[in-house]
Amino acid sequence: MVSYKDIGLVNTRELFKKAVNGRYAIPAYNFNNMEQMQAIIQACVETKSPVILQVSSGARKYANQTILRYMAEGAVQYAKELGYPIPIVLHLDHGDTFELCKSCVETGFSSIMIDGSHHSYEENIKLTKQVVDYCHQYDITVEGELGILAGVEDDVKAEQHSYTRPEEVEDFVKRTGVDSLAIAIGTSHGAYKFKPGQKVEIRLDILAEIEKRIPGFPIVLHGSSSVPQSLVQEINMYGGKMQDAVGIPEEQLRKAAESAVCKINIDSDGRLAMTAAIRKVFAEKPDEFDPRKYLGPARDSLKELYKHKIIHVLGSDNKA
Repeated sequence: MVSYKDIGLVNTRELFKKAVNGRYAIPAYNFNNMEQMQAIIQACVETKSPVILQVSSGARKYANQTILRYMAEGAVQYAKELGYPIPIVLHLDHGDTFELCKSCVETGFSSIMIDGSHHSYEENIKLTKQVVDYCHQYDITVEGELGILAGVEDDVKAEQHSYTRPEEVEDFVKRTGVDSLAIAIGTSHGAYKFKPGQKVEIRLDILAEIEKRIPGFPIVLHGSSSVPQSLVQEINMYGGKMQDAVGIPEEQLRKAAESAVCKINIDSDGRLAMTAAIRKVFAEKPDEFDPRKYLGPARDSLKELYKHKIIHVLGSDNKA
């Protein structure tokens, strides 16, 4: 078994406490490859922000669990090399079984999400508590989920949206012992969250009610990409076909980050930034075949996007 502490990672307990008190949110960025990891660490070091490196079950299948573990260890050393040893969490995103969560604990993860939202309420509690009891033996923090986000992200698919019921959160937190709670207030997975012309509004009223019921408790927002239209347009200009992709307005996420929301997940926006940069190179330099010549610009574009999010949306700059 690999301990995350030996790798130089941290769990989320102290980070979330500071974020709740400081009224900001910590970025939770998904990564599958080296360029994404480099961009995340560069952006967070340059802005002096803590960061949660997220790995989905799809990413583990794609990149290999052993390689990802060493990439996380490399990220810790890379941050030091860049000149600022920021706090780094390695987090399982949307773990859906106890076995998957246990496997991640054994390979050096410092934070685990168990998503039992597709089960009944009582089954969700039972599964979440099982994961919490196991993880807390090793001082690993656990995120649970109440409510269902619509959309598609890797292996996570849901047709219907179900808002978190504020009257359930206190009981859920008490009976499971989770360290943070992902809620559903209108965000959704993927790049096609809303339709053009639709009034985009997340339910900050539900968030406020939840905050009243569990004051000071760390809240998490999934599916929080804003789907910048400039990136969508650039992708389409260079041969893409992303029609009607609309996300969450950044000003609404900023309001959420100033409340009890202390972790905001952003994945699709990063995919858009990388795809736009790669398509641009392919269109302008059709003879280019060196992966470094198109993955390098993609990495640079991703870094700038993540710096923008940290400073203007999450407020986590200079909080490391």
